[in-house]
Amino acid sequence: MKISTKGRYALRLMLDLAIYNTGEPISLKDVARRQQISEKYLEQIISMLNKAGFVRSVRGAQGGYMLKKAPAEYTVGMILRLTEGDLAPVSCVGEDSIECGRRDECVTVRIWQQLNSAINGVVYVITLEDMMGWQQEKADQYII
Repeated sequence: MKISTKGRYALRLMLDLAIYNTGEPISLKDVARRQQISEKYLEQIISMLNKAGFVRSVRGAQGGYMLKKAPAEYTVGMILRLTEGDLAPVSCVGEDSIECGRRDECVTVRIWQQLNSAINGVVYVITLEDMMGWQQEKADQYII
């Protein structure tokens, strides 16, 4: 399983909104500059996040986007699930699994189930708040 740029950029976008939250909306232009991501691409991603209720948009000259909830309430899994769909490694396991006629005889399905559980056990535990802490740790390493 490979996470697409859409999923990776959605995480970076959400993290940016969390880190630079001052109570005022954050423009996509600022996020694009800080994250070095095309503003056009961010517009597509923010649209998905907005429709899902992850962010709130504020219109106008001083408009932009803000998280709707606290960073601790968003998991990596929530964001990746929205952008990537089911994170299962194969189609016969996971939330959107497809029934396979070989499932009863299939030995490898146990591997895919365990891998799926491991992935979910990581991405649905890590929050944006955790990532903010990691970002702060990185910033602290560069203080001279």
